[in-house]
Amino acid sequence: MLLGLVEWVVVGVIVGFIASKVVNLRGDDPRLGMGAAVGGAVVAGILYAVISGAGVTPWSPWALVFAAIGGVVGVLGWHVVRSRSISKKGYVARRSY
Repeated sequence: MLLGLVEWVVVGVIVGFIASKVVNLRGDDPRLGMGAAVGGAVVAGILYAVISGAGVTPWSPWALVFAAIGGVVGVLGWHVVRSRSISKKGYVARRSY
């Protein structure tokens, strides 16, 4: 059971890292996006285990697919929430001094 959870967390971290490189975070901390991906991956993995009845098994290919999809949904959800809270009127690009 523990290996299955670790698998989902690793998939979430990988998906979150890739998404943090692809999505413009506008100065937001990339760890928050990775945390959202990990949360989405774990929730999707648990839903897969409940729906399929297979339980939490380590290195199940379908569990990995569902965890990756859940991670993507988590990152997209975080990006939607975060992009709505940023004011687009007063955005000025930061310059180094």
